[in-house]
Amino acid sequence: MGFKRPDLRIVAIAFSALTLTVCGGLFVLAWQDGMLGSLLGLALTAIWLILTACWTVMRRRLVAEPSPAARAVMDGPPLAALVDQIPLPLLRIDRGRARAINRASRMLFATDDRLTPTPPELLDPQERRLHHEGRSWRIERVSGHDQALAMLVDIEAERRAAEAHADNEMIDILGHELLNGLSPIVSLADSAQVAAERGDARLSAILATLARRVEGLERFTRAYRQLARLPDPVRTALSPDELVGDLDRLFAEKFGGRVTLSTQVAQGVAAWGDRDQLTQAVWALLHNAAEAALAGSVDPRVTLTVGQGENGLRIGVADSGCGVPGPERARIFRPFHTTKPEGSGIGLTLARRIARAHGGDLTLLPVAVTTFEMTIPPG
Repeated sequence: MGFKRPDLRIVAIAFSALTLTVCGGLFVLAWQDGMLGSLLGLALTAIWLILTACWTVMRRRLVAEPSPAARAVMDGPPLAALVDQIPLPLLRIDRGRARAINRASRMLFATDDRLTPTPPELLDPQERRLHHEGRSWRIERVSGHDQALAMLVDIEAERRAAEAHADNEMIDILGHELLNGLSPIVSLADSAQVAAERGDARLSAILATLARRVEGLERFTRAYRQLARLPDPVRTALSPDELVGDLDRLFAEKFGGRVTLSTQVAQGVAAWGDRDQLTQAVWALLHNAAEAALAGSVDPRVTLTVGQGENGLRIGVADSGCGVPGPERARIFRPFHTTKPEGSGIGLTLARRIARAHGGDLTLLPVAVTTFEMTIPPG
């Protein structure tokens, strides 16, 4: 049977009154017997002991009382249980030994704790690749004073995820472009049918527009097939002078008299790649640069430079156009993205794919003059 809060107050008051009465009586008796000094010394000693005990209790409570954040962590699942649920293998490397610290790493290396033997790639701080059980892993490390935490990332899984994302994006773009091309064709076909039934004189104009839209859709389909069926490059020794000479003649045939092309080829440049594909890639850059220069406000001019860079062959194409707007810089390499009414949107995409198929890359340099740079590493 417990006491309510008002009852506890009454008991506390009564106990305090009784204590004061007893203490008063003892004080009077001690004064009559001449023991007042002893009683005061005893009282002071008791007070000192009580205060010391209170201080000890309060100090322990302040030290042991956790913060709200710490209490939330303590009330939650243990840290080891959380680490165990991480899907990527985690390893602790200490003094030439590696230990599995979560379920994924224990399953990968078929061990409960220590890896025996420890793969040498894990012990080398500079190594970033591990080949184990027929799979390739990327090693991500966090190093401390004498220990390191290693996380293994499945490269093949990353590649599959990237391919799936690229496929989904390509399908989305393809569906969008096909719908954009088919919608006006269906509408024009209905208009042509109505015009034919009424003997409308606009029938010939409608059919001509319909034919042009069909041709545009056909060009898009061919461009898609060209982009999707790019063969692997056949690399051979190339002459940069011959490559530039062919491109110069193609440019003069297409844009002669309208756009000035300047070429610069460094001496002693070594080139190794698929001549047909590289010609196609650089021609796409030149064609894009010439159209940008023609749309500019100054004398149309395009510059083609070929030199030797740190990463091998370096090909640069610059134009005198108005430049690429900021929002467009992130989209210019997307398949079928174009701002031109008659453009297919695959020129830059195809050029970058050719460069990357050779182990290089194609980038838009962050400079004032619009400049695309293609790098092709040596054989």
